Amino acid sequence: MNIAIFYGSTTCYTEMTAEKLKVFLESDPAMPAGCSVSLHNIKQQPLVQMQDFDVLILGISTWDFGELQEDWEAHWDDISGVDLGGKIVAIYGMGDQIGYTEWFVDAMGMLSDAIAEQNCQRIGFWSTDGYQFDKSKAVTPDGEWFVGLALDDENQYDLSDARLLQWSAQIMAEIAELRP
Repeated sequence: MNIAIFYGSTTCYTEMTAEKLKVFLESDPAMPAGCSVSLHNIKQQPLVQMQDFDVLILGISTWDFGELQEDWEAHWDDISGVDLGGKIVAIYGMGDQIGYTEWFVDAMGMLSDAIAEQNCQRIGFWSTDGYQFDKSKAVTPDGEWFVGLALDDENQYDLSDARLLQWSAQIMAEIAELRP
């Protein structure tokens, strides 16, 4: 089994999160022997390379009033051409819940919607508890969950590493359930 983290990063926060996540996953006791985790900046690597991996973790940030990060936006039309059939997919998103309270991690929700019709297995849903925002496209219809890990390094930086560590253990457990 191989895990790939594909991310787009303008200000390096999404990239730094990907790097931390790689370390957390590789040090998780549930990581199967021989399993690898690789990092892929989508500015430099085409999205079609996602097809080469069993497990995908997609990192995206929301810009301004619910807009996509520039690298994801540049490759947005490519998403539909990537065959995610049979893949396990988790998403993490970066946003600002105070400054952009009506658009918090919207890009994560848009990415989730973009792959929704693919025959992939989604994991990594994260509770909305502990966040203060008005609206988000990344929230499930019941309002209880984000479609992935929501991080706010602007207002809750002190919580990000603990959330990331907990989420990495969560997704490893979910992977183990799907691929015993």
